[in-house]
Amino acid sequence: MAKASTNDAGRPEGHFITLEGGEGAGKSTLARALAARLEALGIAVELTREPGGSPKAERIREALLAGRIKPYGAFAEALMFQAARIDHVDSRIRPALRRGAWVICDRFIDSTRVYQGTLGEIARDKLAALEAVAIAGLMPELTFILDLAPETGLARAARRRRPGEATDRFESETIAFHRRLRQGFLDIAAAEPRRCVVLDAGLPPETLAEKAWEALSSRLPLPQIAPA
Repeated sequence: MAKASTNDAGRPEGHFITLEGGEGAGKSTLARALAARLEALGIAVELTREPGGSPKAERIREALLAGRIKPYGAFAEALMFQAARIDHVDSRIRPALRRGAWVICDRFIDSTRVYQGTLGEIARDKLAALEAVAIAGLMPELTFILDLAPETGLARAARRRRPGEATDRFESETIAFHRRLRQGFLDIAAAEPRRCVVLDAGLPPETLAEKAWEALSSRLPLPQIAPA
């Protein structure tokens, strides 16, 4: 069996995986598929999301996605995202890793880097300073960038909305916004190839999950199942 990494106190630690991409790319579906594969190997999994993931962070999520922070500008949104992230990391992600669980998070720092940094035009040094406070060195070991044409992703997002449900703060942006968003994620993947893997989110969900599992298996230690 692969040996888990340990922290300074000698306790076993899990591994941290994030999923990123535009609207409707299938991040939640893929996260559940990967969690199921890991659990089948006897690995404890903590499945979570951002913004949100903890009770306090979920309340901030509601305000952000409802667009109540948008009138105050991108920097105010970035502050709120990082405030939610601090609580999420401290109350849920770090404790799960210390227990030896594998954490799979639907969105994390790369979404803030693209939505508020690239598109909100917040200076890189300012955003990096906020990020440093929020995560205190906790970087994902593996990030899947789900790449999809924005027209396809937005059509998917529209189909999943319940009747009468309004588009959220980001789904309602222009197609030009979503094209720049896609490129922003691809730029991160190109800059950090050791951490990021780009996946074609236009593939059928089962095929996409298999591609992701192949990448995960090659990059992170998995338990070895003894032959029967």
